[in-house]
Amino acid sequence: MFQKHVKVGPKGQIVIPKVFRDEFNIEPGSEVIVEYTEEGLVINTEKEETERVFREVAEGGGKTVKRIGPHEAYESELEERN
Repeated sequence: MFQKHVKVGPKGQIVIPKVFRDEFNIEPGSEVIVEYTEEGLVINTEKEETERVFREVAEGGGKTVKRIGPHEAYESELEERN
């Protein structure tokens, strides 16, 4: 896992490090989803970006037994972690 430390500004704002903005194609005006989980806060990109990442993983990983949407995959991952 790759991580960066950032400081919270006086209005509760954080800056997403450039390396992550570039990797996830986050530009000024992009929307992200901030989610509270048992492990802490999670920042996700919008659905379209998530779907693109899932497609790339599925296409690069060889044969898939069952195609599932990103929301179903996310819920499945949450269940496995609990």
